[in-house]
Amino acid sequence: MKVKKVLVSQPQPAQGKSPYFDIAEKYGVEIVFRPFIKVEGLSSKDFRQQKINIPDFTAVIFTARTAIDHFFRLCEELRITIPDTMKYFCTTESIALYLQKYIVYRKRKIFHGSTGKLDDLLPALLKHKKENFLYAVSDVHKDDTNVLDTNGIKYTKAVMYRTVSNDFGPDEKFDYDMLIFFSPSGIDSLLKNFPDFKQGDICIGCLGATTAKAVRDAGLRLDIEAPSPQAPSMTAALDNFLASQADK
Repeated sequence: MKVKKVLVSQPQPAQGKSPYFDIAEKYGVEIVFRPFIKVEGLSSKDFRQQKINIPDFTAVIFTARTAIDHFFRLCEELRITIPDTMKYFCTTESIALYLQKYIVYRKRKIFHGSTGKLDDLLPALLKHKKENFLYAVSDVHKDDTNVLDTNGIKYTKAVMYRTVSNDFGPDEKFDYDMLIFFSPSGIDSLLKNFPDFKQGDICIGCLGATTAKAVRDAGLRLDIEAPSPQAPSMTAALDNFLASQADK
């Protein structure tokens, strides 16, 4: 069976530009962007249950723009005034620049890495080791705090948002020939929405080793996996798959 309709479990690109659109045109397939999961902010009531008092902290660590949004949202809901002396440590420059949405960037002490990893922030963190760090995270996050623990950085993890299933409505069609996933949470959501899901001829593609493991652990067949030597990205893997299909 040839693939004619593909579900990409990500939000649709905002600017209308994506390699997926080029692939759709190249092979005459329909590509639908439909996330299986969505991010939901913790309510101020739920956040209080962690018994974390934000004014006790002198610095914040951010690894995602979503974390920034929910940090400032919670501060507003809890009527917390963030002092000008607060320091911000971000794992990439783009995350750091996103702070401009909420603060006067040039008047704050902001530090950023370049690789997206906490290890890259270590020189800046060690330089400010006396700070009391708040680490803003989601309920599902990488446990990458080893570098903080081994270097004696004083920090507290604060869950500020969670990943939840983006449920399908009763009238929403599910007539796809291929499903593409980017996280284990997406697989969980698929099985939650369709507990009697039978893969049959439906192809499944995924990005990343942990997502691939989740597919196999669920007893599903994995048809496309990225990255690989032949396909460094999900779009490259999809392109290769559809090209091989066209040759048959």
